[in-house]
Amino acid sequence: MEGVVVNKEKSDECRVCVTGGSGYIASWLVKKLLERGYTVHATLRNLDDESKVSVLKGFPGAERRLFLFKADIYKPDEFDSAIQGCAFVFHVATLFLQPNATYEKTVSAAVAGTRSIAMSCARSGSVRKLIYTASVVSASPIMENGTAFKDFIDESCWTPMDLTVTPYTNDFLKAYQESKTLAEKEVLSFEKENAGNIPMEVVTLACGLVGGESVQRSAGDTLKVIVSQLTNNQDYNKSLKYLEELIGKIPIVHIDDVCEAHIFCMENPSIHGRVLCASDFVSSSEIASYFAQNYPEFDVKQQYLEEPSRKIKWASHKLTDLGFAYKYDLKMILDDTVSCAKRFGYLQS
Repeated sequence: MEGVVVNKEKSDECRVCVTGGSGYIASWLVKKLLERGYTVHATLRNLDDESKVSVLKGFPGAERRLFLFKADIYKPDEFDSAIQGCAFVFHVATLFLQPNATYEKTVSAAVAGTRSIAMSCARSGSVRKLIYTASVVSASPIMENGTAFKDFIDESCWTPMDLTVTPYTNDFLKAYQESKTLAEKEVLSFEKENAGNIPMEVVTLACGLVGGESVQRSAGDTLKVIVSQLTNNQDYNKSLKYLEELIGKIPIVHIDDVCEAHIFCMENPSIHGRVLCASDFVSSSEIASYFAQNYPEFDVKQQYLEEPSRKIKWASHKLTDLGFAYKYDLKMILDDTVSCAKRFGYLQS
């Protein structure tokens, strides 16, 4: 199939869909797409939630080029109207454990929902590329027997489905790990199964831990995980340690780079299949050391400075080999995250 080409000068004539439009990544992505001149269809679970709707409607260009649609990821058929007429779809919405949802239901719903949205894209007749926001939790370089890590991580790595990371695993993290892994495999297999029958490409962008600023009105959980060594919040720090024990180190990336990577995957005809996205690959002790040196007003516990150091290499160069350039290094990511957490009152010296 020929690669998808986007004429950037005519982006205002191109419609794109962003699912889960009020989320941390999705809202930033909506903002950047509007800035580029795209017409954006964004889905939300609740159009009556003024705190979320008003943020999206406040973006420059939103009055003319932003259209909001009610759609719930637990009811994937609701996405048809938002996807119809769009040339590109960013499936960013992610299932989270609901109060009455079991682990098994969450995983199966995530897989079924992702496949249903891929089917909706195929039915539309207009979608040329589906970009799925995946997670590095699907790309553990751990050996199949779970006893050791490979010496690298790249697109060939897949998290074993029966892997349990102790003592940091809980029902939420295990459900997230397995649902993101199975959903990514599902959307990739969908394209393979329908090769030659539908004019649609699929990209899965497996993102590292996302930090930086926020266009939302509160500090999201991902930001709280990054600064957990400053707040000494054990629940969020367990999530940080969980990621390190799963991947070997912590892949980390700035929110602005993440959204630029999504748009790059849309606009670049050479991008296809699975792609990992992270600008830095560090240990939790390296993050703690940076905090201790640059934010002495906080008490960084000694335990955070003594975490294991592993020699796993980041070997994914798919994005950069095709011309993508990360703009934010580790210092910028951590500084922006701390600044954002302070702005929202979550982090106080």
